[in-house]
Amino acid sequence: MKQTPGYLLVILFLFTISGFAQDQPKTRIIYSGDTWQFNKSIYPDGPRLIGNVVMNHDSAFLYCDSAWVNEIENRIIAYGNVVVKLSDTLNLYCDSLRYYGNTKIAHANSNVRLIDNQTTLTTDTLVFNRNTQIAQYDYWGKIVNDKNILVSHFGYYFTGKKQFFFKEKVLLINPEYNMYSDTLMYNTVTETAFFFGPSHIISKDKKDSIYCENGWYDTRLDLARFRDRAKIYHEFTFLTGDSMYYERKNEYGQVFRNAVIIDTIQNIILMGNYGEMQQKKGFAFMTDSAVTVIVEKRDSLFMHGDTVRALFDSARNIRDVYCYHKVKFIRRDMQGMCDSLHLMARDSTMTMYHDPVIWSDSNQLSADSITLLMRNGEADSLKMYGSAFIISKDDTANFNQIKGRNVLAKFENNQLYKINVIGNAQTIYFAREEDKTLIGINTAVSSDLLVFIDKNQFKSITFITNPDAHTYPEKDLPKEERKLKNFKWLEERRPRVKMDIFRW
Repeated sequence: MKQTPGYLLVILFLFTISGFAQDQPKTRIIYSGDTWQFNKSIYPDGPRLIGNVVMNHDSAFLYCDSAWVNEIENRIIAYGNVVVKLSDTLNLYCDSLRYYGNTKIAHANSNVRLIDNQTTLTTDTLVFNRNTQIAQYDYWGKIVNDKNILVSHFGYYFTGKKQFFFKEKVLLINPEYNMYSDTLMYNTVTETAFFFGPSHIISKDKKDSIYCENGWYDTRLDLARFRDRAKIYHEFTFLTGDSMYYERKNEYGQVFRNAVIIDTIQNIILMGNYGEMQQKKGFAFMTDSAVTVIVEKRDSLFMHGDTVRALFDSARNIRDVYCYHKVKFIRRDMQGMCDSLHLMARDSTMTMYHDPVIWSDSNQLSADSITLLMRNGEADSLKMYGSAFIISKDDTANFNQIKGRNVLAKFENNQLYKINVIGNAQTIYFAREEDKTLIGINTAVSSDLLVFIDKNQFKSITFITNPDAHTYPEKDLPKEERKLKNFKWLEERRPRVKMDIFRW
């Protein structure tokens, strides 16, 4: 064995390396500390360096406690406090390292750290390719970048693009939420995560969560775009669609195509092809084939309008729903239409404006405005204001009619059973025997009127004040006098199936 003093080491190796010039650049020793050893029986292909070793290869510098140099294969094995300075900002630390000069590939082992500006990758084994500038680990790694910590089973770091690619059991830990993903890419400069597989984002208080299978999330600005089965949960509110844009700090979301907003407390669903939700400002809206569903155990109400707007209460549940322009709704026992509608979710009160019409069984009800009160999913009472008009078709082509200034009506088992007309009451009624034989046609005018209905037939009529009533044989009352003024039978516009709510 030969030992050479450190001050001769540089001169000897500069001379030796220059004699082995090849197409590929050789590892050139810049400085070696205490000892240089050469023993062909132990390591025949090059020397062993001990103490404060410094090496250079094609702009990269390596520092370690000791190293074996293979001059023939142009590679080294470094041990102890290994540091590789790959660039001005990128440094690799480990306990041991194999470096292949011809391929520029380094294999780092044990306590590996790759530090790039504000980003630190730690793992047990790492392969770094200087040609592609890609670092790879295949058995658990952790990245710390600003406030974010990322952990995954497999990972690649594209140092030139400052991007990590993670695969299998990916976890991103943020002070405010955790991200779980199957496949994720992360940019260390923009601090943006890109999702390429099933991914969940769950807030630390567990009140909010997000699911998607494709998209991105800017962790600095809390902005995101989600696609493929995207879903957002806010405690008792659910938002989904084909794609979404989301601002977490502002609690603002946009939904595109097949958009759905669900309030699980009030059992209200808003649907459409474009929607927005601004929970901080307390409202959401839906448009483009917008539909509101009031979910009930027995029968749900489906309502369409050009635009649906929902207001939230302090608990962030839907308080009010407004439906604008060309509104139609349907449920099994009741249908309706109007220009605009207001639903108070708490007490299930629905008010219809501008030419409202409600169909209940064989009855058509219209007025300047109508307020319907629901209880336990069933119609309870009805208030009709201004030009109230109730029409029901007789067994023939004739119509029973009630008209007045205002009307108060009561339901029983979702069927009209009592009608109280207040002001300028008028009626036309086709009186019949039990076998449906026509008795005559009743006409009456009174200040107020009380009507009881049984099985959609007038059971009794009570004139409250100053009645003027007449009964005519059918032949004595001309057809043009069998309809009250402003009579409109709108059966052709009545929605019979759900898709009819889109037909105006």
